[in-house]
Amino acid sequence: MNNAKPAATQAESSSPSASRTVFPILFAISIVHLLNDTMQSTVSALFPILRDELSLTYTQIGIIALAMNLTASLLQPLIGQFADKRPMPSILPIGVCFTLIGIVGLALAPHYALILLSVTALGIGSAIFHPESSRVAYLAAGQRRGLAQSIFQVGGNLGSSLGPIMTALLFVHIGQLGVIWFVFVAITGILIQWYVAKWYKQQLAVPKPKVKARAGNNNRANRPLLSKQRVAWAMVILMTLVVSKNVYISSITSYYTFFLIDDYGVSIRNAQFYLFAFLAAAAVGTFLGGPMADRFGRRTIIWWSILGTAPFSLLLPYSNLFWSGIMAVLAGFILSSAFSIIVVYAQELLPGRIGFVSGLFFGLAFGIGGVGAAVLGGIADMTSISLVMKVSGLLPLLGVLAIWLPKDEQLRQGDAAAQA
Repeated sequence: MNNAKPAATQAESSSPSASRTVFPILFAISIVHLLNDTMQSTVSALFPILRDELSLTYTQIGIIALAMNLTASLLQPLIGQFADKRPMPSILPIGVCFTLIGIVGLALAPHYALILLSVTALGIGSAIFHPESSRVAYLAAGQRRGLAQSIFQVGGNLGSSLGPIMTALLFVHIGQLGVIWFVFVAITGILIQWYVAKWYKQQLAVPKPKVKARAGNNNRANRPLLSKQRVAWAMVILMTLVVSKNVYISSITSYYTFFLIDDYGVSIRNAQFYLFAFLAAAAVGTFLGGPMADRFGRRTIIWWSILGTAPFSLLLPYSNLFWSGIMAVLAGFILSSAFSIIVVYAQELLPGRIGFVSGLFFGLAFGIGGVGAAVLGGIADMTSISLVMKVSGLLPLLGVLAIWLPKDEQLRQGDAAAQA
């Protein structure tokens, strides 16, 4: 029997990091994730400025988000699928180079069409960055996959949370050209990714031990943990949950400031601080979600996170200004605790396809968020921003679907192996 594994799978199972957690690498890619998402957050941070300077409609603003996110959505699963068969450490710094191009273009673009091209370049950079960086997090995780994925992703959440602060302190005063300062951020990201790529190459060069199958147990050992039908159903549920999460977050990041400005009379500058509070709470939730899942179980945290957001998302549009901010913070904290766990859960559903799973879920997150932003922008133009907040508040109710996910014990022990 042929026991050979793809190169990526062998590296994942036999590298030194398979038994220990390599924190320097996890912190390095988390920092790059912070830098990457900080640069991407300049897009949504510029929305109020671009609306005034270029007289954009809400639909056009939604299309800007769609151009960046849909590019990342389409490319990430393809890059991840290819990397599962042929890992590409050298592509890590290349991804940030595309982000650098997008930053320069966004800072200097005088027309709407050039802005779309610039954010597309940012989307390409994101598509290259996430699948291979997520694989690095998996390799460096050891036995603490939830924690490792949370460390990786919290950098991205922190980076995203800086967008509103940049608007309040920088873009309101300097305008679109202020984005040019992030050239230095991109260069820093390229240098760190070069370091991470060297470690990644070393892991791939580790000699692969030969695996001997035990006589009489070979057929059982090669059975999948769960039947194909249950895996497919679980993946559909997970993707649906990601859709609900990211469309809701997109509605907040793209339109919550406009909701505060139009419905409560808040200034552009002060509205950014409310959005920052939401995104900062999301970053804290992301970081805590992984360790909580390692302790209490992945399925439990996924269910609690998505469905538990619903009371706060539903109340937010009907609250006064103070309580609207409180509802946003609680919704951001609870909702964001799930995503790192969803990725780890999916990686364990499809072992050996880390790049594809990471690309699919990160890409889906970007793509669906972008589509949601565009659709919600159209709804806002036809009705009101207030209605957008009310409609999007219903999305976390889809968290009830998590009840049909296989339990953690089933995922580990494979009680459905007989159905394979």
